[in-house]
Amino acid sequence: MSLQETPRGERLHIALLGRRNSGKSSLINALSNQEAAIVSPQAGTTTDPVYRAMEILPLGPVVLIDTPGYDDEGELGALRIKKTYEVFAKTDIALLVLEATTGWTEIDKQWLQRLQKTAIPLVIIWNKADLLSEEAKESFPALHSRDENIESPVPSEIVSAITGQGLSKLVDQLIKVAEKKEESPLIIADLIQPGDVVILVVPIDDSAPKGRIILPQVQTLRELLDHQAVTMVVQPEKLQETLSTMTRPPALVVTDSQAFNQVKELLPPQIALTSFSILMARYKGDLEVLNAGLQKVKELQPGESVLIIEACTHRRQHKDIGTVQIPRLLDKRAGGPLHYTFASGQTIPEDLSPYQLIVHCGACMINRKQMLSRIQRAQLAKIPIVNYGVLLAHFAGIHERALEPLQKL
Repeated sequence: MSLQETPRGERLHIALLGRRNSGKSSLINALSNQEAAIVSPQAGTTTDPVYRAMEILPLGPVVLIDTPGYDDEGELGALRIKKTYEVFAKTDIALLVLEATTGWTEIDKQWLQRLQKTAIPLVIIWNKADLLSEEAKESFPALHSRDENIESPVPSEIVSAITGQGLSKLVDQLIKVAEKKEESPLIIADLIQPGDVVILVVPIDDSAPKGRIILPQVQTLRELLDHQAVTMVVQPEKLQETLSTMTRPPALVVTDSQAFNQVKELLPPQIALTSFSILMARYKGDLEVLNAGLQKVKELQPGESVLIIEACTHRRQHKDIGTVQIPRLLDKRAGGPLHYTFASGQTIPEDLSPYQLIVHCGACMINRKQMLSRIQRAQLAKIPIVNYGVLLAHFAGIHERALEPLQKL
């Protein structure tokens, strides 16, 4: 990935939901001005949620999620609908795509009610306007905006994915809805002042991707540059030499969590220290909840079950942090072996009740909405959850020090 590309986890996620052949895939093609999605008159062409990262000007970088029709049938249809439900967890804006030629159906009404209960910002799209008479087009929006199925005001647009009618108004509507979306916290900019010196400690070892640095490091570096900080990037073994050449101490040092032990020995206690993963815990999730999960770590007993989640699907190394290093640390703390389940990618176990602890990665590859959804699921199941950075700071004996820069706000 180049520095110019917007990671999927940083893009606005827009899900298109509707019956089979309501025109969801055609609408994606029309919005993107390209043949991004397969279109067919045969019902059920889209069989799984499909993610399309693209740029919609002037809205910006987005991910459009093309979902199977929610009127799908049979056993396979039920599985596809279940996948559509799972999309809710990562959706920033939902587009309910209905057919202008048929109006509301019973299943449309049911899904409208489900969406309204989720509190996901919603826009109703009446597609296939090209099949309506001019008279019907003029009366259509006013008629359906007063529909008895709509509990509270919902923006709606009448469009045609074929002719392009209404697409510019739809984009304007998406911009309005996006502006109301809660902004994510900053990664690091609110912890420093312009002109401050910040050192980023980035190990280059077997687990480092060849020819690049990992996403949290890229994002942190970019935000520091945007906010006029003087930034130095060093490997752990060069930290002491770097400090000795400086005429003034750095305002903050940010390290990869796996280098905590090495860095804490080299860094004077008066210099503020944190990690990329702790910054991500705040940026992508809820730092307070993830921090509270440490209490269970201290109480672990041999034989208890731990779920370890990574949002990406990278190739495992022999010293992999999620499957090797963290289990080794947890087993030692518990005084005996624990039972582990490992989940990676976009799916986590539906039933969290078998686990006594959840350990999540920094979540750089998923959006904030999805990470908060996972935290909420853990809370509803009453399962403590912690992330890699908080956990590794605890085992390095510098948990309080690593959190201090964020708690001074």
